[in-house]
Amino acid sequence: MLNQSRVVIDAVKPQINCGEFFIKRVVNEIVNVDANVLVDGHDVIATSVLFKHEKSKKWNEVRMHEVGNDEWKASFSVEKQGFYTYKVQGWVDYALNWQHGIDRKIDDNQHVKSELLEGITYLEPLLKKGTKEEKDYLQYCIDCFKDDSKYNDAIKEAMSSQLHLIFTKYPEKLLANESKALQVYVDRKKARFSTWYEFFPRSASEVEGQHGTFADCERLLPRVKQMGFDTLYFPPVHPIGEVNRKGKNNTTEAKDGDAGSAWGIGSKHGGHKDLHPQLGSVEDFKKLIKEAKKQNIEIAMDYALQAAPDHPWVDSHPDWFKWRPDGTVQYAENPPKKYQDILPIYWESKDYKNLWKECLDTMLYWVDCGVNVFRVDNPHTKPYYFWNWLITEVKKKHPDVLFLAEAFTRPKVMQQLAKQGYTQSYTYFTWRNSKQEFEDYLTELTQTDQREYMQPNFWPNTPDINPYHLQGANETKYLQRYALAATLSSSIGIYGPVFEQMIDDAIPGKEEYYMSEKFEVKHYDWFKESKLTLLISKINALRHENEALQQTNNIKFLNIENENIIAFYKWNDDRTNELLIIISLDQYYAQQGNVQLPLDNLGIAVGHRVQVQDLITASSYNWHSEWNYVELHPALPFHIFKINK
Repeated sequence: MLNQSRVVIDAVKPQINCGEFFIKRVVNEIVNVDANVLVDGHDVIATSVLFKHEKSKKWNEVRMHEVGNDEWKASFSVEKQGFYTYKVQGWVDYALNWQHGIDRKIDDNQHVKSELLEGITYLEPLLKKGTKEEKDYLQYCIDCFKDDSKYNDAIKEAMSSQLHLIFTKYPEKLLANESKALQVYVDRKKARFSTWYEFFPRSASEVEGQHGTFADCERLLPRVKQMGFDTLYFPPVHPIGEVNRKGKNNTTEAKDGDAGSAWGIGSKHGGHKDLHPQLGSVEDFKKLIKEAKKQNIEIAMDYALQAAPDHPWVDSHPDWFKWRPDGTVQYAENPPKKYQDILPIYWESKDYKNLWKECLDTMLYWVDCGVNVFRVDNPHTKPYYFWNWLITEVKKKHPDVLFLAEAFTRPKVMQQLAKQGYTQSYTYFTWRNSKQEFEDYLTELTQTDQREYMQPNFWPNTPDINPYHLQGANETKYLQRYALAATLSSSIGIYGPVFEQMIDDAIPGKEEYYMSEKFEVKHYDWFKESKLTLLISKINALRHENEALQQTNNIKFLNIENENIIAFYKWNDDRTNELLIIISLDQYYAQQGNVQLPLDNLGIAVGHRVQVQDLITASSYNWHSEWNYVELHPALPFHIFKINK
């Protein structure tokens, strides 16, 4: 390909898979662009980032600045939801090149009359572009450049910063070169910052032994709000299959009255577009959604593409399942787990177009009911390109819809789902337990290109995962786990009231709850309060009050002389909100250490007073040293300090 431009643009960042996938931001976030831009020889070059929203016709431009070694940087803000396109543009700036050259010759005491006349050719075109004041100044320069009697004035103006600013403001981009256009998708703020609470609606009843309803869930909204959660996630609320229904504690034979697994979707009462009859009607569900929104809570729905043996799809669309020679369908398995009550969908069906359409129609049906957040069950067992298509189709008409990928699986699989469009991702936080594990994992999430497309969501527990470190743990351990999740990540969630009531009975040798709620209706004292519920509420309130906790990527781990204490610094983009978080990882004993303040990041000198205020206890401390002593006890195993300089 012929290209006469002399400017080379290379290594543009951020971009994912050479631009195959878009990067992600939320409204009013910054995109920091980096590129290598160079030219043959020694001419002066200039570069810009061009960007525009998908609905705009005009490109916006921000000039880049060189940071050394031919590397250039610039930033721009994304102010609206939807796609932005951005690219890097570079050109030889002949006007600035002229000014740079004449500046050097004048410094060398050379006579530059010829160069001044040459400069007129760069000034005259600008007479059509500038303001009146700029035009008057340019005409004055031209007159000086022509008049031998004004030579001293001419060389003064030739080197002036005023002329340099005009050249920069109105560049003539001869033979400009451009990088490939890249995309950033901009979501609403909740894509980055959310606090999830999960419970089973069927367990929401005030009466023991009675199946809960959507009205019961509505009664619990004030409690969810009081604890500071903004997203209320329900496991599947659809009819549950009766064929091969699971019994209590995951037994393969259900007894009369056993509720079955909520994920065994579909029965004579309907399928994915229907509701469990004991929960209530569509009108009841819509009312719950509406009442939740009044309290700034969004209902998140489970989107699980699988079917019970008696799901209506099995009869109406048999081609959507893979039948064995004996006329049966192999039930779902994830060894050693077996799901006898679930038939996996056959994604290689010849009727896949109708299958995909029905999956899309199902989601759009619930969007029309008012649901804008979906937790997707086992997305890694469905084709990646299907998700790309479905998410793209939904977001075209409903940009507020968010998708959480429930995929505790191989790293590259989780990353691929994020690249294909998932808004948020479950993570390995559930199993990370040591200081080194936390620091290594957060460094991977926030310092590699994963930061550009993968928004982590940290869950200490889920109905599927009762981690070993919570089994038999004391209250301090639960406090530590919540404080870690809530300060390390901007999106978090817990499965309750199991978590805050420390219900941790496990199947021996497994990370599974004994007598799991997945297979039966439970009864709880929903308004039980404790130190744990109090501190969860307080931490959640701090998350809403402090922008530094509303993003994940701005984090720096700090040195502290104790492997049982983790310390890190977090900040918002303009550093008007800076926090120091220190958490003990010991659930039994007090721990002490000296933490090193990030003075360079704080922009302060050694010896300058720094006031830190504990946002939990309201205590304040004045620190005058780079290293400062801290002590943490099991009764309150963390500090969330606000830094006041």
